[in-house]
Amino acid sequence: MKLLFLTSRFPFPLEKGDKLRAYYLIKSLSKHFDIYLFAINETAVPQKDLDELKPFCKAIEVGIVNKFSSVLSIAKNTFNKNIPFQVAYFYDEKAMQQLSAFTEKHQPEAMFCHLIRMSEYAKQLNIRRSVLDYMDTFSKGMERRGEKSNPLMSIPVKIEQGRLTKYEHDIFDNFRHKIIISKQDRDWLPHAENNKIEVVANGVDTDFYTHSKSEKKYDLLFVGNMSYPPNILAVQYAAKEIMPLFKSAGKKTNLLIAGATPTSETISLASDQIIISGWVDDVRTVFNESRIMIAPMLISIGLQNKILQGMAMEIPCVISSFANNALGATPEVEVLIADNPAEYFNQIERLLNDEDLRLRITENARKFVVKNFNWDENTNKITQMILS
Repeated sequence: MKLLFLTSRFPFPLEKGDKLRAYYLIKSLSKHFDIYLFAINETAVPQKDLDELKPFCKAIEVGIVNKFSSVLSIAKNTFNKNIPFQVAYFYDEKAMQQLSAFTEKHQPEAMFCHLIRMSEYAKQLNIRRSVLDYMDTFSKGMERRGEKSNPLMSIPVKIEQGRLTKYEHDIFDNFRHKIIISKQDRDWLPHAENNKIEVVANGVDTDFYTHSKSEKKYDLLFVGNMSYPPNILAVQYAAKEIMPLFKSAGKKTNLLIAGATPTSETISLASDQIIISGWVDDVRTVFNESRIMIAPMLISIGLQNKILQGMAMEIPCVISSFANNALGATPEVEVLIADNPAEYFNQIERLLNDEDLRLRITENARKFVVKNFNWDENTNKITQMILS
């Protein structure tokens, strides 16, 4: 069966969570369907990135939506309360024409729409077998972002939250099937029939993410896309609230912040205790070189891929309750939980000073990931939906 896969970013390289999910869904679904990928992107996609997807796709088309056209689209929809700004940002009439020609040429029998950002494209295609991947409840994330924003930013954030809430509800009936990344996000989704949304979690390539012995250069590690607001808030919290406790205690504990596109806000955190690496070609290197991973998420929707990867790499993880709500790990068995600076300090000290605890947590964590986060098993749910 021919499956049209729509995504708002070309799914490689894997520096963002939505790109990672799209990439592995395509890889797994290609075992059951002929994949025809249509991706929006702000720039032309390098050949080497196209080559990463070619083994899984029968055809690939990229619709270029540059920042000027995105800003123009937002401006056109300024007073259209039915369209969230981020949906408008990714929509372009020329890209729609390109998509129409692509579907006319290949005649797909089913459609997978990755994120509500692509829903305006999907709505214009007459494809009955359709699946919408909400992934996260964006309206909830925007609500939490508003709680942390300064008064000036809180106004547009609140407007976008209202638009997202309405759109997430209204788009529900445009698709035959709906999926989401976690039970938590499903329960937040603003629709009376949200129980009909299937939970399809992310997976981990546990053959790739495997621990190997290496010299430990860093006590603490934070990994993530460093232009993503929740990650920026998390590392600011770590730098300003957690790390000073170690300095006050006379400990030379250091923190590595690794991830693509660090903003000036993140770069300014660098100190004798805090190292900012930027993009890492092989993230396994920093996992192997670090003693403990922290995820002090103050805003958390969806499932944090970095935590799954860290657990698979057998690095002990100290995470917030927010981060664990979607993960569903057992505290003190597979992860350690902390929700204030003192708790982070104490949990980190426990791990640094108790090798038995460290080994027990890491062994349990990898078993938990292997059992619960397998891409092929999770994707089988989508296959059954499409074929039904």
